[in-house]
Amino acid sequence: MRFAFTDEQLEFRAAVRDLLARECPTDVVRSAWTNDDGRAPRAWAALAEMGVLSLMVPEADGGYGLSEVDLVLLVEETGRVALPEPIVETALVAAPAGWVAGTASAAVVMPESPVAVWADSADVVVALAADGVRVHPRSSLALAERASVDGSRRLFEVTAPDAATVAPVATAALAFRRGVLGTAAQLLGLTDRMIELTVAYVEQREQFGVKIGTFQAVKHHLADARTRLEFARPLVYRAAASLATSDPAATSHVGMAKVQAGDAANLAGRVALQCHGAIGYTTEYDLHLFMKRAWALSAAWGDAAWHRRMLARTLLDQRA
Repeated sequence: MRFAFTDEQLEFRAAVRDLLARECPTDVVRSAWTNDDGRAPRAWAALAEMGVLSLMVPEADGGYGLSEVDLVLLVEETGRVALPEPIVETALVAAPAGWVAGTASAAVVMPESPVAVWADSADVVVALAADGVRVHPRSSLALAERASVDGSRRLFEVTAPDAATVAPVATAALAFRRGVLGTAAQLLGLTDRMIELTVAYVEQREQFGVKIGTFQAVKHHLADARTRLEFARPLVYRAAASLATSDPAATSHVGMAKVQAGDAANLAGRVALQCHGAIGYTTEYDLHLFMKRAWALSAAWGDAAWHRRMLARTLLDQRA
């Protein structure tokens, strides 16, 4: 089977990339580390106006009724700029299920952790539990801020009142898979951006009178990072197609995508840091905005070790 994105999907990606270049340059991401809520409201409003937030909302509910395949490229673009907004939690997890609408946003609490990102500014907090889904208005929750490696991803420990389950286990499982997919897509964008920054740097930085980008070791490091990215991309896109078509293997495909996208991002971060040298360690330089976001997302929605264990259990079950 041949899989390729349509011209319309690629054009939409280009439009979102242009929008984010205007509304979420690096100074906006940097300011999110110190502003009131760690977010970029102009970019959020622009994405909502363009229809990105409601792309997967059913047409009967005022959305576009599209699928994960239509959204995955756009979420990848939000990773490319390190968008400080809960786009995955909202556009992929909450909006398709009808838990938020319009410009409203969502935070998500995982089954094994009480911590949610941007819980203080989200309209609702969605708790994915072993017995289903609970949706809480922010006003009903007690929040305690926790430290984060990425200062724009504000972390809060959430204490919620007892509430009835509003959606079954199957809905919680699908919401989790969609969250994993979105995080993997963002990691692709972050990887691409870190490689791009590093290539631009080594083309200008001189050592011993020559550009360091001409050094064979630097070329090899960057080639390794680019190769890892290009191996991860098709796995993420396959995972989107698997979810869109309700493939029985979607859980495994999503897990593979998260593992490979996280590995690609972590390798790109190491290569970028090594090629930049001392300047790469400074918070004044933009690289840390993308590198720290990659670290945070690699651990979010299940880290590589968690997904590898899940994949191993799946393979053992298939052999039994």
